[in-house]
Amino acid sequence: MIDLLVATTNSGKLTEIQAFLKHLPLHVISLNDLHDPPVIAEDGQSFEENALKKARTLAEWSGYRTLADDSGLEVDALNGKPGILSARFSGVEGDDVANNSKLLEELREVPEEKRTARFVCVLALCAPTSVDGKQWTARGSCEGFIGFVAKGKNGFGYDPLFFFPPLNKTFGEIDHQTKIGVSHRSKALKRLVEVCRLFQCG
Repeated sequence: MIDLLVATTNSGKLTEIQAFLKHLPLHVISLNDLHDPPVIAEDGQSFEENALKKARTLAEWSGYRTLADDSGLEVDALNGKPGILSARFSGVEGDDVANNSKLLEELREVPEEKRTARFVCVLALCAPTSVDGKQWTARGSCEGFIGFVAKGKNGFGYDPLFFFPPLNKTFGEIDHQTKIGVSHRSKALKRLVEVCRLFQCG
């Protein structure tokens, strides 16, 4: 059994990751389980930079193999915004209501056919240098549209606005297990697990 620190305090992300990894020989440790972890500024220019910075910093601090993600919503009509600023699009970190309201306001005059968007997730897995210092990244994305009103109470973040055509529903309307099977995060997790098995990192 390998200890794995999942570097997030977002309960929604943690639940998705735990559900996906539950069949692997891993003991998942939440960042919330550790005392006074360092605060890491997400000041990279890409999802990859931010994910790697979080994973590497926390791996060295904790001594555990560490999985970190950076994810967000890219809206084509907004030239890829909110992107890496998704969690703080409104100026307040993690305020889903304010972020969704700002997104709807910025898209107020944009017609349905131009509201294309995608969720992007980049995962980084880093082993501390005391182990072997190896690191891996994986990216996943999920294509859809931004709706005109929020629908559904499931999920978190922009889920109630993100319409997923294959299911004809928003991510806020689908159940947890269904989302795990189709989300950007699950796609990134699948790729990361394949890479890690290839390199025998457990």
